[in-house]
Amino acid sequence: MKFAWTDLRSVPDDLRPGVVDAAVHARLEGVLDDRLDVLRTLPPTVAKVLLPRPDAPLPAEAAEAADIVLTPVGTAAELDKLTLQSEDDRARTGAFVEVVDDATLKVACAAARTLANTLVKFRDPTKIPLEIVIAAADHSPGRLICEAGDLEEAGIIVDVLEKGSDGLLLAPRDANDVFGLTRLLQQDSPDLALSTLTVRSIEHNGLGDRVCVDTCSHFGQDEGILVGSYAHGFILCVSETHPLPYMPTRPFRVNAGALHSYVLGADNRTNYLSELQAGSTVLGVTTEGRTRRIVVGRVKLESRPMLTIRAVSRSGVEVSLAVQDDWHVRVLGPGAAVLNVTELKPGDELLGYIADDQRHVGWPVGEFCIEK
Repeated sequence: MKFAWTDLRSVPDDLRPGVVDAAVHARLEGVLDDRLDVLRTLPPTVAKVLLPRPDAPLPAEAAEAADIVLTPVGTAAELDKLTLQSEDDRARTGAFVEVVDDATLKVACAAARTLANTLVKFRDPTKIPLEIVIAAADHSPGRLICEAGDLEEAGIIVDVLEKGSDGLLLAPRDANDVFGLTRLLQQDSPDLALSTLTVRSIEHNGLGDRVCVDTCSHFGQDEGILVGSYAHGFILCVSETHPLPYMPTRPFRVNAGALHSYVLGADNRTNYLSELQAGSTVLGVTTEGRTRRIVVGRVKLESRPMLTIRAVSRSGVEVSLAVQDDWHVRVLGPGAAVLNVTELKPGDELLGYIADDQRHVGWPVGEFCIEK
């Protein structure tokens, strides 16, 4: 689980109480400052992180007032000295490394491998140095914290090398930035409990408009997206990762269904397939119910012959999906079975997801609604 610290050093005095209250309310792990008198005012529910000014000696009472003390280091000799000093109280000590060149990058990598807490700040906008430090710190027992200039950069940092740093440090402009940071940390999508659906019928409908969702990610062979004509029920549509006899694989594409269909996204929200565009996000889902956010790179809407799959869950919930009437369009079944839609027959089993709520503009609501 990732964590965050709020940096108070640049927050104006009149905004500081609101920022601190927001950090406490949002349950951020810690608050950082270079003033012990400010840290002493913080409640015990947040970690007090002291980062002294480079030209200021460490106060004698720092260990009593701060939960974590970070020491600025820029050379291997300074890091070795700090490492020796931290042996008696590793959890409460750490380093701050500003990466400005190859030498300080090596210091940051070594600190991340050896210390309990390493805060890094990068002078240049490229994320290559961060990738190197993250790789160096992989499987190390310590924690790597990266300073972000704003929420947009924080969002990039958490995805670097598909794992990001362990923690984030952000100097908020106001309390809203604190809550924005909290939402960012909560973006890991939860697992879904998929249901087994039994096919009731297949109907050939004639011409309609279908949507292919081309994403910026490579789908796994047991992964797809959840699509349905009803907001309460979805079928797991597989990507074109599996070989076909007449065309190359397209592991980024899901031939998803008719343009009116719902597609399940993050935060239990749906979109119509017709609403998706480059830059949208959808929820990638495996047959085991693991999920991840996936960015859409392109959407293709074209007229094709359509068929409708009607299925029912074991609890009696009816599910419907209109897809292109072609053999190469496929859905997933139990055991990650890949099923061609034109070969489905009553009694076949599919994988899907049953939602409890109806929808209004994509959000779940507890209202009376019938879809058929």
